[in-house]
Amino acid sequence: MTDDELRTDGSGATARATGIRRTLDRLTVEDLALYVVLVLAAGFYLVPIESGLVTSFKTGTAIIETAPFAPPGASGFTFEKWRTAIDALLRGMGNSLLYAVPATIISALIGSVTAYGLTIPNWKASYKALVLALIIAGIFIPYQAVLVPLTQFWSQWVQLGDALSFVWALGIDDDYVGIVELVITHVAYGIPICTLLFRTYYKTMSDEMMESARLDGASLRRVYRRIVLPLSGPMFAVVLIYQFTQIWNDLLFTLVIVSTESSPAAPVVLILAGLGTSMEGQDFALRMAGAFFAALPTLAVYILFGDEFAEGVAA
Repeated sequence: MTDDELRTDGSGATARATGIRRTLDRLTVEDLALYVVLVLAAGFYLVPIESGLVTSFKTGTAIIETAPFAPPGASGFTFEKWRTAIDALLRGMGNSLLYAVPATIISALIGSVTAYGLTIPNWKASYKALVLALIIAGIFIPYQAVLVPLTQFWSQWVQLGDALSFVWALGIDDDYVGIVELVITHVAYGIPICTLLFRTYYKTMSDEMMESARLDGASLRRVYRRIVLPLSGPMFAVVLIYQFTQIWNDLLFTLVIVSTESSPAAPVVLILAGLGTSMEGQDFALRMAGAFFAALPTLAVYILFGDEFAEGVAA
């Protein structure tokens, strides 16, 4: 390194050190207190995650002999729980994707179109308010309140298995009718919240832009397809993340519609509920490994749509 490079590097390091000192000088007691609180809060939320993760790599002996958040050590470290969890849950992951992905996309699209119809077009305000009130009321219906009607609907009123007999004739197990029923159920239950989220976003759009398009002869469909839909990317990210997470983690509808983890169509949450449970007790390491493995798709969705999600939430 030449003398000029040394001087340049030295001056750069000096400048960085000076900048750090100036930043520290500007810190007040309130700022330091805020940072301390934030660090403690981060630790409060991350310690359970860290404890679960290190537990998933422990042997049974290590779980007994070490604290939950302590590393297992060389003698207590194992990948066996992860291998067992992946083997047990892989089929369920595929089944969950079969209904979570289409249900998320369909409910988001229907919610977007419904919100556009309740926001942009000019139609009688009293009718619009009534429809909106009914949609909002749908958000507050608890899952438990619809379990009996839902069971009767699919088992007595709608014989979906008979209607899809041509599919079972192709060699597909007829237990997969539960996957179709879960798609329809989650779409129906997701439309109200998707509509409300999209309507909140559409109310921030420029009315002048919409009116200009209408004056140029664009129909309502064309305005939605050419203007509203392309601008809806950030809110689609919010809705997709929210809906996918809700649908992926739902156990109640899965228990009612699929009911047994031994079914070929059993989703991952149904298999996970019984993973690591036996007459001998709970295998906590296996359950932790299964929980982290089952959470990977939701984590991937957050990473994939993270930037758009932040923009949609801030809108």
